[in-house]
Formats: sequence, structure tokens, C-alpha cells
Amino acid sequence: MKDISGLLAGVQRPARYLGREINSVCQDPRQAEVHLALAYPDLYEVGMSHLGLKILYELANNLPGVYAERVFAPAADLEGLLRERGVPLFSLESRTPLHRFDLVGFTLQYELNYTALLMMLDCGRIPLYSSRRERGHPFVLGGGPLAYNPEPLAPFFDLLVIGDGEEALPELLDLYREWKRKGGQAREDFLREAAQLPGIYVPSLYCDNYDGEGRFAGVEALAPEARLPVRRRVLRDLEGAVFPECFVVPYMEIVHDRGVLELFRGCSQGCRFCQAGYVYRPVRERSVAKLRAQAGRIVENTGFSELSLSSLSSSDYPAIGELIGTLEADFFGRHLTLSLPSLRAAASAVRLAGSLHKGRAAGVTIAPEAGTQRLRDVINKKVTEEEILEAAAVALKEWQSHLKLYFMLGLPTETMADLEGMVELVRKISSLGRSGGRKKGPSPLNVSVSVFVPKAHTPFQWEPQLEMGEILKRQDFLRRELRRVKGVSFSWHDPSMSLLEAALARGDRRLAPVLERAYALGSRLDAWGDAFSLSRWEEAFAGEGLSAARYACWAPAYTDPLPWDHIDTGISKDYLIREHQRALKGKITPDCRSGSCAGCGLEECPLPQGAGEGR
Repeated sequence: MKDISGLLAGVQRPARYLGREINSVCQDPRQAEVHLALAYPDLYEVGMSHLGLKILYELANNLPGVYAERVFAPAADLEGLLRERGVPLFSLESRTPLHRFDLVGFTLQYELNYTALLMMLDCGRIPLYSSRRERGHPFVLGGGPLAYNPEPLAPFFDLLVIGDGEEALPELLDLYREWKRKGGQAREDFLREAAQLPGIYVPSLYCDNYDGEGRFAGVEALAPEARLPVRRRVLRDLEGAVFPECFVVPYMEIVHDRGVLELFRGCSQGCRFCQAGYVYRPVRERSVAKLRAQAGRIVENTGFSELSLSSLSSSDYPAIGELIGTLEADFFGRHLTLSLPSLRAAASAVRLAGSLHKGRAAGVTIAPEAGTQRLRDVINKKVTEEEILEAAAVALKEWQSHLKLYFMLGLPTETMADLEGMVELVRKISSLGRSGGRKKGPSPLNVSVSVFVPKAHTPFQWEPQLEMGEILKRQDFLRRELRRVKGVSFSWHDPSMSLLEAALARGDRRLAPVLERAYALGSRLDAWGDAFSLSRWEEAFAGEGLSAARYACWAPAYTDPLPWDHIDTGISKDYLIREHQRALKGKITPDCRSGSCAGCGLEECPLPQGAGEGR
């Protein structure tokens, strides 16, 4: 392709596009049988912080005959230059134009990245719709948590991987290699064969149906190869799975600029709003010995000064104390910091995190999620106010922490009394920081409140999001009341962004033209607040005769078909209904690893199966 040196001289942060970082894989793509682009629809500093992308990069580049490169969304300045000079979007490693790859695989992590995905296809000279791609065009793949409701994006993808990719991706690439060796003539032949692989969803082999009033009526298979439902792939052996030990080391600071150890995958807490807690079940762990060996090689190969002990709830790792002690002994005197990015709101977890900082002032986040015990029981957040206050006291007094409290607004059954309870809880925590044990000055307490977004495959998939006017009313109440609490700073999420997130999370295929229209109107990096425009999205929805609020605030009945029903996570729908009903009654369901099986129906679960419903 054309020389890009002139392009990078005209953009901010050119390090985003340089490539050739330490540990990046640089080969001659002409020598590869299968040339794969791993695409992340956001800026470099976000995409390079994503562990899933790092795993796939390591995995693919260790497969015979496969060469995988990275490509990220360009910022507005580079996008403008690419279009002005007629240069297609290119990969970092070999600067190959996107349209010249065999396959382009997108990580689907956040709904507000969808128009950035369309921009990358367009700038890469790949037709947006799979139906318009012909011989010579790459196959466009998708995977990640948002693939569990693929319908809003379905017309843009040739196929999607549902579930863990460590086993599914090699099988798919092997199938592509064989198809290519046979001449690679008809794209449909490859797609029909791919549809027969477990965990592979080929949207063109299915269609959405609607009733006479325009209501979603279910997904229909159009070919014998099209499975219904499409069952997710589950990596059973995390201990033996591929994991990167030579992380690419960026030239610039990224969002999470550190090495990562994945302690375990999945979560058994059962918070009813959390999609990851359901779609990543069951819990699968790595041993201390495996993690110790990985840590040594990661530090040796990267020189990172921080190593993150990562999972959905790292303090729940059964051998967390042993692991930390082992790593501290291994790296004593080497100026390596260990961090726990996800903590339960428990004093023991906060003390554990504090011990890693060796008395240095640091920040910690505690997530009560709701302001009253009643509402915490509704969402199955198994933590009491006493435990929250004890954890906060440890953070504020014992290791001089800057404390961040994370709550959600608009949770199912929430009332103004719950918001008053949130304010009172913050007031109690603030008083802890001002009463003894701390240096003079107000408590450095940051309160962050996001808007509840109902997600597919959770017990709250039948719940609506609050209407915009009510969200604004409740945010205003919190702003007014928290302003009266000394030493507290308050931040909130833009409710219009949450509205769009909910609409896309619950959407069907009718949203694909909305996405295309929003992109044509100028929507790009919507996840970045300064680039987001609600008016553009309102125009896009109206242009297709649809409403974002209709999707976001929809309250389906248990008998209504849902746009994601054809995707099987392994968790039974009956179980999700039971959990929703228990939520409305304020009943807690215990952690299934405590010995009480809740009967979720997951066949892969290593625990004894049962049909209990908790207490």
C-alpha cells in the first residue's frame, strides 16, 4: 500500500498506528496460508487493554500457517486523512489494507462501539452488509460478550463465535484453510460448513420474523445446516489453555498499562443484573503453580512494573492469599506491584488489596450497587450495610485510601426510599473518613452512579429501563442531596448513552439499518462522551420508523419471544424466570460454590447438580 509516513505526521498520538512494538509478531503475510485481522472497534489505548484480544493474538499466531495482525479504530484525524488521500485502513504489523485479509475478526465488547465497527469496515473497503460481499472479500467474524445477542449486528457479519474462542477459532481457521485449498470459490459453501461447527452462528442462514403489529416473533432457520438453538462454546480446561506470556508492550500509555494474570473465568455470585456472571459460567480456575509460572515469564518478557490479578471477582479466588504470598516472594526487591482490580465489598478483601500497597496511599473501589438492603437483596448482591461500612473503614483508616463507591440507578423495584438510603449510606461512609485515623481534611470519597441497563440472558432481561425523564429526576435528587455531604464528589453516567446501550443490547435485526443510518449521519466513537450525539441517533431511529425508548423500556412477558432466544448459554430460561421471580420477592440465591446448587441447568458445571432455589 501507499507509504503512510506522511499520514502519521499529521495526526495526534501517532504511536497508536506505528506497530512494531516489543513482542509484536512481524512476518511476511505472503507466507501465511490464513491471514487474520484481529479488529477492536475502539481506539488503540482501549483495544490494547483488552485481555481477550491478547489471548486471541497469542493463540492465532501459534497456529501453523496462520498470521494474525491487529487493527484498531482510527481517531477522527486519521480517518479524515485516510479518506482524503484514498488510503484504506491498515493493520499495525504489516500495514496490510483491511480488505486484503482472509478474515477480519471483531471483538464485541460494548454496544456504543457499533458505529466504530461500521467505520472500520468502510475505511477498510469492505462492504458493510455480508450480502454484498463477493469472492475476494474477507469473511467478517465477531465474538465476545455482545455476540450473545447478535441480531442488531447480524446483517453485517458473515459469522459469529458464541462463547469461548480458544477452541472454536482454531477449528474455524482450519475449516477456512481447507476451503481455500479446494479453490475457495463459493462463499456460501464455507459458511454452510462453518454453521455446523459448535458455537458458530451464521446470520445469513437465519431470519427474524415479526407479527402483523411489527412485534418480534422469533428467529427461523433457513437451511438444514443452521442449528436452533446455537449453543455457546465452553472452554472446560482453563489450566491447559493458551495464555499470552509475551504481551505486546505499547510505545504509549494505554488504559490498563500492565501485565495480567487471569485467575479464573466465570462467577458464581449470581448478581441478577450482571450478564458476565451468567454467560461465563461455570467457574474455571488456574492453579497457583500455573499462575506463578506465567507471572515469571510475563515479567521477564515485558518488563511491566505492575501485574494485575484479574477475574470477575479476584478476591474470591480460593488460594488468593497463597498466590499473593508466592508472587511477593518470587519478585521481592524487583519493584513489581501486584493489583486486584475487582474486589468484593468485604473488609477482608480490602485488607488484602491494602497489603499489596505496602502502606502507600492508593485508591480502591467498593460497589454496594444499591443504597438499601431491600434493593441489594432484589439484585442478589450478597453484602450487608455492616460489611460495606467495615470495608470502607478499612480502606479509609488503615491504608489511607481514596475511596470510590459505585452504585446503579433505576434498578428493578427501586423507589425514592432506596435513593435516600444511598445518600444515607454515603453520609455514614464519609463520617468514617472524618472521625479519627485519617489526616486532617475531608474524606476523599468519590461516588459514581450509572444507569441500570437490562441485558440479555440475565434474570432482568424482562425488566425495562427507566424512562429518560424519570432517570433525570432521580439523578437530580442525588446531585442535590450528595452536594450536602462533606468531602464527596459525585459523577454520573450520561442517561442518553445508557438509553442507546439498552436499545442496542435488546435489539433485533431492524436495528441494522438504524446503525447504518447513524453512521452515515456521523456517529463514530460513541463510547467517548465528546463524540456522542443523541440527536443523530434519534434521527436515525426515526428514519427507520423506530424508537430507542421502545427497545430500552420494553417489559416483555415470559412468553414473549426474545431476539436472543436462539442463542443458548447453557443456563435454562426456566431458571432465569425463577431468579426474576425471586428478585421481585426480595429473595437471595446463595453462591452455588457454597454447596447449594440453584439448578441453573448448566451441563458443564463441575459441582453436584440439583434443583434447589436457595434460601
